[in-house]
Order: sequence, then structure tokens, then C-alpha cells
Amino acid sequence: MRNRIGIFFTTSRKRERQDRAGEAGFTLVEMLVVITIIGLIMGLIGPRVLNYLSESKVKAARIQLQSFGSALDLFFLDAGRYPSSSEGLAALMQRTSGVGAWNGPYLKGNTLPNDPWNHPYVYRSPGEHGPYDIISYGADGQEGGSGLAADISSENLVNAKNE
Repeated sequence: MRNRIGIFFTTSRKRERQDRAGEAGFTLVEMLVVITIIGLIMGLIGPRVLNYLSESKVKAARIQLQSFGSALDLFFLDAGRYPSSSEGLAALMQRTSGVGAWNGPYLKGNTLPNDPWNHPYVYRSPGEHGPYDIISYGADGQEGGSGLAADISSENLVNAKNE
């Protein structure tokens, strides 16, 4: 079938389809512009998102420390003492020798959770600042540090509540 273009020329539909076939995609320049814009957006937004992720790990560690504190208080009510440093936080999950009235497990789950950076929590009883200390060494997994690598301890939670 032929279409009329103007008064003098006619064209077929097959010819129209062949002409449009080269116009279906994007040019290399268009693709590079889009990739550049996406890169700029990620460069501006990415650090903020990563910062929120790091802050959320610190908050999760604080919440876990509060949970441990509650479980240790329940253990104290049942046993009349806190677990020793050698018994550790594992005493909240399974009965240890020398504990008469154990009504645990005092934490949910079958295993003792690690901190958000997958390092074990450090438990000391008696603690330097109270009957016990629970410490997460932060992102670096080593004692001390600042920023995201700063230690998070049960003492810090008590001080944060008082401020």
C-alpha cells in the first residue's frame, strides 16, 4: 500500500519502517549523560546513606546492651548473683553449675548474639563501674577508639540516661 506525501511523491509502509529502524535506540552520548547524572547523585547521596547505616549499628549495639542488662537483672533475681566473668553471658542461655534456681534461658534464640560488627561482647563481673560491665569494642573490634570505632558499654548507657 502506498501513502501520498505531498502532491507528487508516494512512499510505501515498508520504506517507512526501514527509515525508523535506525531511530529506535539511544545514542552513546545520551547514555553517557545518564550514567554521569546517576554517578553524581550517588556521589552526593551515598555517603549520607552509609553514615545512617553506621549510626544504626551503634544504636543496635546499645539496644542489645539494654537487653543483656534486663536479662542479667532477671538472672540476679533468680540466682541471687550475677554470672561470673568465667561463666560469661553464656550463663543467660544455659544453666551453669552452682546456680540453684535457674529459670532461663533469659534471652531469645539458641545462640548468644554478637555485636552488629560480628565481634563477641565482653562481659566482666564484677565490673569497674558497677556489678557488671558489658562492652562492645565497636567497628574496629579493639579496645578504645573514637567515632564509629568507639567502645560502647553498659556504663555509657547509664550515663546517657542521666544526661
